[in-house]
Amino acid sequence: MLLRELPIFFRHGRQFVPDLRRGTLPETFPGRPVISPDITPEETLIVAKLCPVQAIGMAPCSIDLGKCVFCKECAFVLPGKISFTNDFRIAVNNREKMIIRQGVDEPVRLDPEKIRKEIRSIFRHALKLRQVSAGGDNSAEMEMNATGNVNFDMGRYGIEFVASPRHADGLVITGPISGNMAEALQICYDAIPGPKLVIVAGTDAISGGIFQNGEALDRSFLSRYPIDLFVPGNPPHPLTFINGILDLTGRK
Repeated sequence: MLLRELPIFFRHGRQFVPDLRRGTLPETFPGRPVISPDITPEETLIVAKLCPVQAIGMAPCSIDLGKCVFCKECAFVLPGKISFTNDFRIAVNNREKMIIRQGVDEPVRLDPEKIRKEIRSIFRHALKLRQVSAGGDNSAEMEMNATGNVNFDMGRYGIEFVASPRHADGLVITGPISGNMAEALQICYDAIPGPKLVIVAGTDAISGGIFQNGEALDRSFLSRYPIDLFVPGNPPHPLTFINGILDLTGRK
């Protein structure tokens, strides 16, 4: 049995990512978008009508990563005018910074002035998180699970998911927050001792995604508490999530 498995191990190669800060993803991975400065209003209108989640804004042309489902249909229709890089470091703590405007080709980073002081003083060396799937489709949830596997090993930084909110330092929300999960989400938040973080991971959690106008949602929780970290993606990549937390807590 072992002799049959050895060739498979060799064929897979080394999957462990030794440096999560300098990790690279395939060119086909849809990360930070870039919009050409010479895109016209007519072209913008075409892709704005095409976008299933109203993520594309007009005058100037922009893409809201908090709404974008990264389907890349806009890039397929306007090659050369809209493209998606494989830059996965797109987690931010300022909702406005998730809007990528035409002619801007710069890395997306956290706003240091919006980081609460207690985050870096208390959670710099260890952070325990409780994840709640608030009506999610299990895609973002699977990526959250992957952060702790042998490939990414988020635990090497002292960052782990825990089973009980009473053992947690912060809350990670995935899913669009259905009405049936609104009370459970609040109960979980209340059980986490302060000071505590709130992280929203994935397009569905940030904006509601394709369900954003659904009558079954109750997203009032997000208006009651400050959000410490937005992690875009549909679903968010483990490297996006991990690097976002490392930036937030000030880890080198």
